[in-house]
Amino acid sequence: MPIAKSAFHMVPQVIATAILMALIVSFQGPWNAMRCLGLAITVLAATAFLAARYQLGRSFSVSAQAKQLVTCGIYSRVRNPLYVFSTLMILGAVIAYQRPVFLLIPAALVVIQVIRAHREAQVLEAAFGDAYREYRKQTWF
Repeated sequence: MPIAKSAFHMVPQVIATAILMALIVSFQGPWNAMRCLGLAITVLAATAFLAARYQLGRSFSVSAQAKQLVTCGIYSRVRNPLYVFSTLMILGAVIAYQRPVFLLIPAALVVIQVIRAHREAQVLEAAFGDAYREYRKQTWF
């Protein structure tokens, strides 16, 4: 599959990540260590998120679906890298904005992502059976 065709499916995620980083950069607060740390976490998590999204390819869906079992690249170590790295991106933004009340956002997101991961695991186990169970033993979250 040509890169351009595959990458086209990532446009919404690329735009959302760029907006998040632009919000951090354009924030009127001081450029101190916390803001720099938050931006660094966001950039690193966004890079990993977009790499995972690219590796997932056409298997990506908003709702839990069993199109194929992706077990290579980042998915060889982490079952749900999109959930992990999107949460880290938001956490980075919260650190950059330096508003402790905003910590409620990633806290709520963790709960939502755990529920989504559980539902997704049920769908994948039903579709791929032993192959998914073996994959699950070898990976984190």
